[in-house]
Amino acid sequence: MMKVKICGLMEKEHVTAAIEAGADAIGFVFASSKRKITVEKAHELAKSIPTSVLKVGVFVNPTQEEIKTAFHKVPLDIIQYHGGETSDFIHSANLPSIKAFALLSEKDIEHANQYDTDFLLFDAPQAGSGHTFDWKLMEGLNVPREKVILAGGLNLENVKEAINRVKPYMVDVSSGVERQGRKDEQLIRTFIHAVKDEER
Repeated sequence: MMKVKICGLMEKEHVTAAIEAGADAIGFVFASSKRKITVEKAHELAKSIPTSVLKVGVFVNPTQEEIKTAFHKVPLDIIQYHGGETSDFIHSANLPSIKAFALLSEKDIEHANQYDTDFLLFDAPQAGSGHTFDWKLMEGLNVPREKVILAGGLNLENVKEAINRVKPYMVDVSSGVERQGRKDEQLIRTFIHAVKDEER
């Protein structure tokens, strides 16, 4: 069944709604963003997340110390690198990893093919903007689909088409489950159910 990650959660009721609806991963943003959260707050929210749900820490060009502090203190299950991190930097951290790529052209796909991380996440040029990218670019991807996470402007209206066209392992949503810039419990539930029900 298609996996769902809800990213940028900051409040307990939204974490609860995501878990109850069947989310497979929860994303905490530690990079500069309106969705940024502290390690201490993420630790409190993580207490209610079952071990069956991945806790993902999202970073942009972090230091090794920042990554390892959050990984152990929250604790996290996997690190999402959303900046210009090199393959060597990610390997030196020696932690479960997702490398995110903003897709503008086929060159970005070629760049992604050079990374050997646990997962590859493909996003719109401006993460969290609510805009999609050209899904045709994914045709040049030379990695197993079970490593692919699709993000970038996904919402109730387009997620089913995105799944049918890209066939990712997981879909990742943030702004698509927000109202007026804040996560919405009903949108979270409806999005997850729409993805999961499509598979039944």
